Amino acid sequence: MTAWSLVAIGVAAPVARRRLRLPAAGVLSAGALAPVAARLAMPRRTRARDAAVCGLNMWAYLAAYEMPHDDPERLAARVRVRYPLAIDRVLGLGMIPTLRLQRAFSTPGRINRFERVLAGCHWVWFAVPHTSLAYVLWRDPNRFPAAAARMYAVFDLGAVFYWAVPTAPPWWAAAHGGLRDDELAAVRRMMIEYGPQFWGELWDPLFELLGGNPLAAMPSLHFATSLMAAHLLAEVGPTAGTVGWTYAILLGLALVYLGEHYAIDLIAGAALTETIRAQAPAAFRRLRRVARLLEAVDARTEEG
Repeated sequence: MTAWSLVAIGVAAPVARRRLRLPAAGVLSAGALAPVAARLAMPRRTRARDAAVCGLNMWAYLAAYEMPHDDPERLAARVRVRYPLAIDRVLGLGMIPTLRLQRAFSTPGRINRFERVLAGCHWVWFAVPHTSLAYVLWRDPNRFPAAAARMYAVFDLGAVFYWAVPTAPPWWAAAHGGLRDDELAAVRRMMIEYGPQFWGELWDPLFELLGGNPLAAMPSLHFATSLMAAHLLAEVGPTAGTVGWTYAILLGLALVYLGEHYAIDLIAGAALTETIRAQAPAAFRRLRRVARLLEAVDARTEEG
């Protein structure tokens, strides 16, 4: 009963945080405990338990992702604008890669067919990490716990950076005067240009729902999680891996081309993913010890 109460609190706290003015530490703690509590409340491993633990982890991540923007003025006062610009100018040999791509291949005021494909890749991302894990669960259930742990570690550690180092994406820097004058006039956020054409009346509520935190750009979790998905799918089979890698490459191009991310954001996202993959074996050994402790708690609960 106590475990289910913790699950309920972890679900409710992010929703009620503004109305009840809950402290951030309390909301994050409640969200972090909910997946562990679900593991205790559902001791036998089933697909329902796997889905519950993963869903609760994502619920906690969404709260951690959005909460810095609960106070937009305070967040804007802390945001870093200059350092990704400086790095991307070096990477782009004097001009940030977003502008090089847009000036070379786009036409102001128009969205061509390839740009529509790139925009579609961006929208599809919201389902990619989770459908990739669903595929792993379907094709090779024994791989699923380790695969899910690696994927959601990318989300959770990425959220730490969003709190510690809030960083502006190119479109925000352009809108708020962070670029040089010649660059400022050229940067386009094509997702916003094309969104109303594609979604029609659904665009405004959809954008409000997904807008969350506009100053969560470093590292790019769009790219980091897609890269992790490509690795996980490749472990299941070569066909799935080819699909995963093709999508990750297209998404990486889309994020820079459409003005959603700097190239350095993607590099940082890739570094996060590869670090988690490298450290996963040692982390899993520690997690297995924790799992044994949880199983001992389960046994004592049942005896009681």
